[in-house]
Amino acid sequence: MRPIWKGHIRFSLVTIPICIYNAIETSETISFKQLHKDDNGPIGYDKRCKKCNKIVKNEDIVKGYQYEPDQFAIIEPEDLAKLKLKSTKVIEIEGFVDSSEVHPTLYDTPYYAGPDGDVAAKTFALLCATLEDSGKLGIGKVVIRDRESVVLLSPQKNGLLLYKLRYPNEVRKISEVPKLNGLAADKQQLKLARTLVDSMVKPFSEIKLKDTYKDAVKQLIKAKIEGKEIVTVEEEEKPVVDIMTALKRSIDNASKQKKPMKKATGSKAAEVVKPVKAKKRKAS
Repeated sequence: MRPIWKGHIRFSLVTIPICIYNAIETSETISFKQLHKDDNGPIGYDKRCKKCNKIVKNEDIVKGYQYEPDQFAIIEPEDLAKLKLKSTKVIEIEGFVDSSEVHPTLYDTPYYAGPDGDVAAKTFALLCATLEDSGKLGIGKVVIRDRESVVLLSPQKNGLLLYKLRYPNEVRKISEVPKLNGLAADKQQLKLARTLVDSMVKPFSEIKLKDTYKDAVKQLIKAKIEGKEIVTVEEEEKPVVDIMTALKRSIDNASKQKKPMKKATGSKAAEVVKPVKAKKRKAS
């Protein structure tokens, strides 16, 4: 795993050299190339000016911020280089917070962080243990790939999980979603729905999180390479059932799937117990 950023974490007078790594496995992504239908020739990225209709070279492209219709402030790379931000090589921790204070909508890209060298290992381990012991999360800022971001530092095993956070003003309010006002649940339906939820509770590790669409695409590609016919299976439409009937049936199905093993009683129980006792005596 190669680092994408090297710098320091700093809180108060404590400085820790660290490396940041991508947490997302990009090799798992299936990508397609655009091809010419007639000869399978790759389609190039046509950088064409929408004003004069000419294709332009990379050296003739500049960045501009539109502040009025057809009015742009041209920003050169040298201009951006003049922005001296402390967080280009330092994650300055501005404070420690409870996880409940950070709304889920603010979480963005995850990264991993580890110590940069043996000298930093002990201090890095101390920070991880302190976060784990206090139950707090660190909040700081860092510049990754030419953009300053707020990051959240959370302990994970022996390392740190860094989440790039969205700024609160970038997130829309849920109150803007249409038709939310005045919604209320029927009490009887709520009771049944709660029973259904309770019957479906299971550890997160037991829930199968598999990208079945990606697997299907791989099978499709394999069939195409081997010249096989693509077979599609259409899912039958299920009849629409009213909510109360659907809830009751769902609860019944869930209880059947979770039926506990019946305990042996009477003479059958004695039959089960006897051989076990006999084996124990024999083994001793």
